Amino acid sequence: MKKINLSITGCLGRMGQQIIKSSKKNKNFKLVSLTENRKVSKKIFGIKPELNTSNAFKNAHIIIDFTVPKCTLQVLKIASKLKKRVVIGTTGFSKKEENLIKKFSRKIPILKAGNMSLGVNLLIYLTEIASRSLSKNFLTKVYEVHHKHKKDHPSGTALMIGKGIAEGKNKNFYNMIGKKYLNKKSFPYGSKINFNSIRKGNIIGEHEVKFSSGKEIVTLNHESFDRALYSEGALAASKWLMRKKPGLYSMRDLLNFK
Repeated sequence: MKKINLSITGCLGRMGQQIIKSSKKNKNFKLVSLTENRKVSKKIFGIKPELNTSNAFKNAHIIIDFTVPKCTLQVLKIASKLKKRVVIGTTGFSKKEENLIKKFSRKIPILKAGNMSLGVNLLIYLTEIASRSLSKNFLTKVYEVHHKHKKDHPSGTALMIGKGIAEGKNKNFYNMIGKKYLNKKSFPYGSKINFNSIRKGNIIGEHEVKFSSGKEIVTLNHESFDRALYSEGALAASKWLMRKKPGLYSMRDLLNFK
């Protein structure tokens, strides 16, 4: 099999560094360029990082982007001109920016996911099924744990789980958001979705959703032990995207969830 030429943006970031490591171990990929939003003098695996330009991406078959919304849109603008595929792990887009991504996807194949873990995406899918299957008597709550340096809460993944609950009940997620707790030992179920976030140590990520009728509890959970699972998920998404026509895809499409 011919190797896939890969370009990684935000190469000095935590995820950028992890994707570089994973790509060097994966025989399906050849790392051809790295970019940053500022000039970098040192080389990484013999490659000197560049700014986001047409020249930086010209030899790539696919670009993986885990940066910030402003940078992602800059990358998409260049990628659409060069007809390059893009995998996006960036989060925090505004509604206007989301619409711009959809616009770019009419020209190039784009896979966008708030979490690249195959297991987490399965958890979200199972949450939606459970929410749809269980009666209205079941109340819900979402619990998540991350390292002490993570500032936002609830985590983006916890919110994705919440959306799964809402979609299962065919309701608007934002109307179903309940209380958001931080570092509570225990927290209640509610008619809306309550969230509790724990920040401690160096924990990579734990997520749990509970459904309770008062007579029984259904629990779904996922634990992350290695940050490489996110970079490996991004590479799996890249390989999958190589066979796709222009459009906006998600990990749900990759996993063939209906």
